[in-house]
Amino acid sequence: MKHGEQEVTSFVLRFCPLDQEKEQWRIKVTHVQEQNEVSFCRLEEAFQYIKKSIGMEGE
Repeated sequence: MKHGEQEVTSFVLRFCPLDQEKEQWRIKVTHVQEQNEVSFCRLEEAFQYIKKSIGMEGE
């Protein structure tokens, strides 16, 4: 990376209800640069994945 350039990591989050009451959700997270997609049932799990992907796992 050249001096003054920023490293950008992007994620797309999609939320799909699993029931009519919208009490359960499927959260699909796509890491844009790697074109990798994973699914979660809890938002906390999705954020943990994102933190791990960008090197903030212990924070």
